[in-house]
Amino acid sequence: MAEDEHRNAFWETVKTIVYALLIAGIFRTFLFQPFWIPSGSMKPTLLIGDFLFVNKMAYGYSYASCPSISIPLVGLDIDAEDLCGWAQGGNTRLFGSEPERGDVVVFRHPVSGRDFIKRLIGLPGDRVQVIDGVLQINGTPVEIKPDGTFDEVAEPQGPQRLPPRCANGPVGVGGTCIKDQFLETLPGGVTHKILEIGNQASDNTPVYIVPEGHFFFMGDNRDNSSDSRFRQVAGGVGFVPFENLVGRADRVIFSSAGRSIMAFWTWRSDRYFKRID
Repeated sequence: MAEDEHRNAFWETVKTIVYALLIAGIFRTFLFQPFWIPSGSMKPTLLIGDFLFVNKMAYGYSYASCPSISIPLVGLDIDAEDLCGWAQGGNTRLFGSEPERGDVVVFRHPVSGRDFIKRLIGLPGDRVQVIDGVLQINGTPVEIKPDGTFDEVAEPQGPQRLPPRCANGPVGVGGTCIKDQFLETLPGGVTHKILEIGNQASDNTPVYIVPEGHFFFMGDNRDNSSDSRFRQVAGGVGFVPFENLVGRADRVIFSSAGRSIMAFWTWRSDRYFKRID
């Protein structure tokens, strides 16, 4: 009798684990996907160490909605294409809903498959260009207004331990790193903050004509973002197909200023449940 009880207890535990994994898989595939901000390309909107959930219901579902699971310690590396590659192609979505200009979106890089997060700037058919650092959409410059500066401590940030780039030149560790901050208003009325560091090649671009079924993305930290201004073959994003969108980022859940989200003593209390504009 004792042996039967142990056997039953073992199988009950196994079933509980399987059910929990199934529920977690369904939640992550169809509802919300956790995402941790690894770089500073979306400052000041998103900081390195911000943790958020991506709303997968916002744009419907495609192969990119399937989760990618990577646990290097145990050699586990499962990509969304491994699970749902059969659904890839055609650039369509189930229950698809068009994103809106100004949305902050997580998407799969068209070449590497890595998850990126940027702001949606150009819709299909738009002509997008940057002239002297000012975004132009369909031949019209967007409205920008000075909004002071974005100041942060010049120190290694996040797991990569990279120092921030500064408009006030190279700054020693512990000094104040300054970037010029502006309010940018996109066609349609979305207003958000952007940062500028200084003059560089990406401040003057050719005209990009967004193809049908694709979108043009940029980081809010304009001089420190690999985005649609750069060709995919050069490590940039280029135009992103509709089917590659994972979901919309609406709120920061919490934020860690340390090397790991587990370092709770470095969590930024002012960013709990912060709305993403």
